[in-house]
Amino acid sequence: MHFPQQLEAILFWKAEPVSFKKLAALLNIDVETVKNGLDELENTLRGRGLTLVRTDEEAMLGTAKELSPLIEQLTKEELTKDLGKAGLETLSIILYQGPITRADIDYIRGVNSQFIVRNLLIRGLVERVENPKDARSFLYKTTLDLLSHLGISKIEELPEYAQVREDIDGFKRAQLDH
Repeated sequence: MHFPQQLEAILFWKAEPVSFKKLAALLNIDVETVKNGLDELENTLRGRGLTLVRTDEEAMLGTAKELSPLIEQLTKEELTKDLGKAGLETLSIILYQGPITRADIDYIRGVNSQFIVRNLLIRGLVERVENPKDARSFLYKTTLDLLSHLGISKIEELPEYAQVREDIDGFKRAQLDH
């Protein structure tokens, strides 16, 4: 497998911006080689449905700008659908546990939550913020729009918020003791 294909696979799998340093560490190469591989990947993707989006420090896969009207239409259709059980479950975890990493969400749910979290982000119900404890990951938290939609002014006004937090913290402590 060629190096640019490995970069493409990682960026597709992550579905979020990945730093050049992280890509270098994952592939056990230097950052300059990553940048060269990204240049090659960018050329390979020209004229296709995907494009490489990057800053000076990170990269991700995105949709080609020519397909923006199609993606906008699909997004509107997606936003009119119900959240579904998985969406509500994930949203509840973020409401009562946030800010929380996607890995922790996955652990609690027992399945990969990447698509669900992305859907919640698109709907503006949650937002992604930098993780102050680990620059390699992000935290997900509720938006003010969601709180407004729920008719509350702060997260602590959620039903049984204090009790749920206390129960979850107790569960976590019990897990650490084992």
